[in-house]
Amino acid sequence: MTVTTVLDNVRALGPTLRERAVDAERAGRHSDETIANLHATGAFDIGSPAEFGGLELSVREQLDVVSEVSKWDGSAGWTVWAGASTNWIPAGMGPQVIEEVYGPAWVGPRVAGSSHFPASRGRAKEVDGGWIVSGGPWTFASDSLWSPFTNLGCIAEGPDGPFLVALQVPRDELRFLDDWHVAGMRATGSVSATLAGGELFVPDYRGVDFGQIARASIDSGLSGSLWKAPTLGWAFSTMAGMSIGIAQGALERFLERSAGRPIRGTTYKNQLEAPLTHLMLAEVHSKIQSAVLMTRANAEETDRLGQLAATGTPADGEYMQHFSARVLMETAYAAKWCAEAIELIQRNSGSTAIMDFEPIQRSWRDARIVTLHGALNLEALSENYGRLMAGVQPHLVGGITTLDRFAPAPAK
Repeated sequence: MTVTTVLDNVRALGPTLRERAVDAERAGRHSDETIANLHATGAFDIGSPAEFGGLELSVREQLDVVSEVSKWDGSAGWTVWAGASTNWIPAGMGPQVIEEVYGPAWVGPRVAGSSHFPASRGRAKEVDGGWIVSGGPWTFASDSLWSPFTNLGCIAEGPDGPFLVALQVPRDELRFLDDWHVAGMRATGSVSATLAGGELFVPDYRGVDFGQIARASIDSGLSGSLWKAPTLGWAFSTMAGMSIGIAQGALERFLERSAGRPIRGTTYKNQLEAPLTHLMLAEVHSKIQSAVLMTRANAEETDRLGQLAATGTPADGEYMQHFSARVLMETAYAAKWCAEAIELIQRNSGSTAIMDFEPIQRSWRDARIVTLHGALNLEALSENYGRLMAGVQPHLVGGITTLDRFAPAPAK
């Protein structure tokens, strides 16, 4: 299945996703039927290893798929994005985990992740043969309702102090809380997870220092260049695709519903003939297009860097640090611009656009939720990239967005 086939399948499913979105929001999760339908499009296989039947699309191609799904339903886009962009975590844990995750037949996303920032309430203690996990709950566990495994971030104590360990936990060892009552992205079912018992033993091979995963220091045995691509470029370029798709869908919906609608307080009988609409549309286009061009460039550079690393000539640490910091910041800007574009569309859509059946108001809420993701603190990311531009090291923080993994070695 090629990216063209996946995109065609998603477009065919799109009207159904949009039709089901209201009920999915009310339920706080996608139906199992919707998950199966998305699976049938190929969307959950776009970032899975080719050795196990996955499509293993390039990051640039994955970006297009995430954007297309998000056009129809932001929550569905988030679910596909989380399923694709989390694949590098099990891939970084070694062949035994990879076989366990991708070997069996499964309908839906293969793995979920939670608490890798690491604002984790989870604790892990290393013992003979594995880890004892306790604590929790683990919050914002997107895709955990439909995945065979959820990767839990836990704090462990080591000789040099606390560190973040990633622990792959089977679905039947978890319980999911009914705590996903939110302003947007409601159908993602990003509930909190807790252990079925008070403690859990996790075998050694399912627990890995997150720093090793982030640095890709464990040989995956996978041959494609995708597995050598910078993980932040992969995860966050495709994340920006959500914002872009949501905004593109809102714009299409605005043009569809505005033909022949009068503008109250004016003599305009057709909103699409009014100069004020034309000015607004130009601004909306410029914000979305800026996000598109920036994000595509980042996805393409992510693929290029993966290909370089796969040939044994990786980019140097300083370049990788700058690139990763830039991707984070530019993803936050893409989310901001797309949310602002939808704000303009919403404001010019009239009072009927607040009804729950209207996709524009859902796009408005969903796009704002993306800007509030814990990894997209625009001001903090801007400061970090500005520090690098000025020749100063960024703030070194633990977790999924850490930049010190790329820091060049200090001069002797």
